[in-house]
Amino acid sequence: MSLPFALIVEDDPDFAAALEGLVKLEGFETRSARSLEASRKQLQEQAFDVVLADLELPDGRGTELIGEDDAGGAEFIVVTGHATVDSAVNALRAGALDYLTKPVDRARLRAALANVLRTRSLKAEVSALRGDLRRLGRFGLMVGASGAMQEVYDLIARVAPTNATALIMGESGTGKELAAQTIHRLSRRQAEPWVAVNCGAISAGLIESELFGHEKGSFTGADRRRTGVFEEASGGTLFLDEITEMPADLQVKLLRTLEESEVTRVGGRAPIAVDVRVIAATNRDPEQAVREGRLREDLFYRLHVFPITIPPLRERENDLDLLAEHFLAEQNRDAGTQKKWTRHALERLRSHSWPGNVRELHNAVQRAFILADGDLGPEVLGSLATTAVKPAGAVAPSSDGSVVPIEVGSTLEDSERRLILATLDHCKGNKNETARLLGISLKTLYNRLNVYRAGGAAERDVASAS
Repeated sequence: MSLPFALIVEDDPDFAAALEGLVKLEGFETRSARSLEASRKQLQEQAFDVVLADLELPDGRGTELIGEDDAGGAEFIVVTGHATVDSAVNALRAGALDYLTKPVDRARLRAALANVLRTRSLKAEVSALRGDLRRLGRFGLMVGASGAMQEVYDLIARVAPTNATALIMGESGTGKELAAQTIHRLSRRQAEPWVAVNCGAISAGLIESELFGHEKGSFTGADRRRTGVFEEASGGTLFLDEITEMPADLQVKLLRTLEESEVTRVGGRAPIAVDVRVIAATNRDPEQAVREGRLREDLFYRLHVFPITIPPLRERENDLDLLAEHFLAEQNRDAGTQKKWTRHALERLRSHSWPGNVRELHNAVQRAFILADGDLGPEVLGSLATTAVKPAGAVAPSSDGSVVPIEVGSTLEDSERRLILATLDHCKGNKNETARLLGISLKTLYNRLNVYRAGGAAERDVASAS
């Protein structure tokens, strides 16, 4: 392993030279800077293991460097000649590894630098273990060893240490929330709150209060003050799922919150500062959602800082067996059993196209586990529908023999509309049963139907699907 690098940020040249000499004696390569501006240039040019920064510099405080993207994974030791209890506590809260006073005690410096070396070694070990886990198909909360998923892992690893907003896209059931949680767990905010909200599952009348909170008496039923999810997630990460289902007027307020880092509760006047990293997700094509008026263009560009697309299960070569074994292992662990897949059962799993993606597979494994007295054979997978690509003009059969006309080349939007309206007709207008069969929330169903009615498509398509 190469020698570790230390950056000395000190405006007193005599003290800087003496400190450099001591740090070199502990086995470090050193560089020096006299100001925040100069130190930032050094950090851009060289990766450092530790930064020893004076608290008071000509152009600011040394603690301003802590957490900046250019600092990478460097540890920080604050050095000052004006020590106070408050300044020491504030430096440690900001993320400094240690706090030294001038003149520097040689033994304290040696101990602090030894701690840096231990941390460096641990980081290298963790990095190696993560590499091994990735090759075995594990990355954070995600499972998959395919090339498509390795590309996703690379993107997550790059964006996680930053504060950049991420937009996660993918079909329903691909694991977008797991990807968002993995970003949070690999970020500097991992010890802070993680809050998830499904924008399509909250009624339009309540979503503003859910996001931003409300004051007591601000509307009928507001019998007490309530903090919104932005305040709850302050310091951490807020996951906004189904972002394209958010009402347009709320999208304006969300954009303002993202740009100004403050919220105003419903019925309140004073803005409240929040420090939140936002990760959004959608199962729609966001650019098409912009064209259709579902998503504001300015909000799209604000969220689309770092896009990540999660591939559908059918495009993840060899991940099916890995996921099936993973989900079965979870069931065995919870039940204290040792059930296994038979060869024919795995062949049956591979023959299915998994339109519901990983979520559908997880549910199928859980059901098969419950039905199986011993090892899991194909007989406990009898509920899997047989799916195949149909030629243009063909129709897809439903479970009761009725058909939904879906041509190859139809847009996902059109296919989704036809399926929803045909299912609603099959259920004789029962929306609860329709939502259950489709595997979506009742609110999401209502949102879709409202859009179809607004476009005049509902009655026409129900008739054509019946």
